[in-house]
Amino acid sequence: MDIFFLFLASVIIIFMLMLYLKFKKVESKNNRKESNLRTQKDENGKTEFVRCPLCSSPLAKNEDMFSRIYRPMTTADQRMTVHGCPHCYPRPEPGVKRSCPVCGKEVPLDGELIARLFNRTEGKKHVMITGCSVCYKVRK
Repeated sequence: MDIFFLFLASVIIIFMLMLYLKFKKVESKNNRKESNLRTQKDENGKTEFVRCPLCSSPLAKNEDMFSRIYRPMTTADQRMTVHGCPHCYPRPEPGVKRSCPVCGKEVPLDGELIARLFNRTEGKKHVMITGCSVCYKVRK
């Protein structure tokens, strides 16, 4: 009878140890996945993920937006077009929708966001989205 209880206790301890190790592995994988994402500070100083303005996908540290900045390069205010991120341009991943943050309509694959790039003398550059290729035409 004592051997049976010893065997049962050792099985329970091994089972608990396996659960603990599995939980630690999942936790470290989630931390590693989140640490790979690009972050920035918002106006309140709170840290948030950098997201694509078209599809709202969080960007990894090695992912860049596809955009075009128009000349002249010396001015403080330039015209800019944003085509998307690797998740939504040139082909969107399954389940990713490209929508305009100004009008809320779906932006076609050949469409883009129209924006203004403000080159500040100190600090970071600032981008202000004014519309998409669908709603910006209507306003003009």
